[in-house]
Amino acid sequence: MARTAPVVLEVGDHEVRVSSPDRVVYDATDRTPAFTKLDVCRYAAEVGAVWLASIGGRPTAMERWPDGWHEGMRLATGPGDKDADGFYQKRLPRGAPDFVPTARVAFPSGRTADLLCPSQPADLVWAAQMGTLTFHPWPVRVPEVDSPDELRLDLDPQPGTGFADARRVAGVARELLEELGLTGYAKTSGNRGVHVYVRIATGHSFEDVRHAAIGFGRELERRDGGVTTAWWKEERGERVFVDFNQNNRDRTIAGAWSPRARPGAPVSTPLTWAQLAELDDPAELNLATVPERLADGDPWAGMDDVAHDLAPLLRLWETLPGGELNFPPDYPKMPGEPPRVQPSKKVAAHWDAEGNRVDTPS
Repeated sequence: MARTAPVVLEVGDHEVRVSSPDRVVYDATDRTPAFTKLDVCRYAAEVGAVWLASIGGRPTAMERWPDGWHEGMRLATGPGDKDADGFYQKRLPRGAPDFVPTARVAFPSGRTADLLCPSQPADLVWAAQMGTLTFHPWPVRVPEVDSPDELRLDLDPQPGTGFADARRVAGVARELLEELGLTGYAKTSGNRGVHVYVRIATGHSFEDVRHAAIGFGRELERRDGGVTTAWWKEERGERVFVDFNQNNRDRTIAGAWSPRARPGAPVSTPLTWAQLAELDDPAELNLATVPERLADGDPWAGMDDVAHDLAPLLRLWETLPGGELNFPPDYPKMPGEPPRVQPSKKVAAHWDAEGNRVDTPS
């Protein structure tokens, strides 16, 4: 069977060649048609301007699915996972057009890499042509790549809860932010969760922002019994988890306007608070419907007007009880961190007060 000829899209001042344009990237569902590679690239071109308002100038990892995403496909769990269908690409691949910019970042290991740093819609279309579905921007902008300008509150429903629970908790989060003099902006995760962003003044470390997220999560937990900051899954119960570790260096969440690798081509979609309150099913927001919604304007317009002081959230971290919480397992052991052992498997006699192992069980 002959291959379909490439299609060339004119995007701003650049031409982007789309190979295999009729490749099915998302299969049809009972609610959505099938979407091809060309559909994804055209989506990136159509919403590119507003997309760049949120991720432009940010080092961005690419979640690539070269053969499209289909039910049963799997995302790689690490660089040694060679049998996966999708993977994260941090370093810009060789052969990228000269017009595609990069930004150099340092990982917790101390190693560095040059990541995609989109500055124009053509950069997004090129990445889509390379099989990128979800864009994972860092919470920094060049040139201040070591100083976050975003607090990201990832409200993650645990088993037994769903989108309605995350939506409700997001409303409580909004009220708390307003009490603290901060403005939050919400978006769907593209799955069951809700993300709330706060623009913050630069000058803080990633550790500061993570502690701010813990402090906020603890106050949210105190006000609402349906919220948890418990790192260990066995302790979370049927509650919405505030994933504070998403604010670590090298941790990202799906960027605004990004398609997700799920049935029906859902999009992680920014919403006004009124729109979020009225939304029952985030799957309604997909490659076909999101461009139409932009006729009403960018729900996140104005986010950059004020960069908030992080001090109110850091005060919560300093005053609420609980101390340091666990870091992800691939991080080095951090000062004050609790033992990295599942609570149900912990034997108190094997640990000192600082969480250091004092013996080795036989």
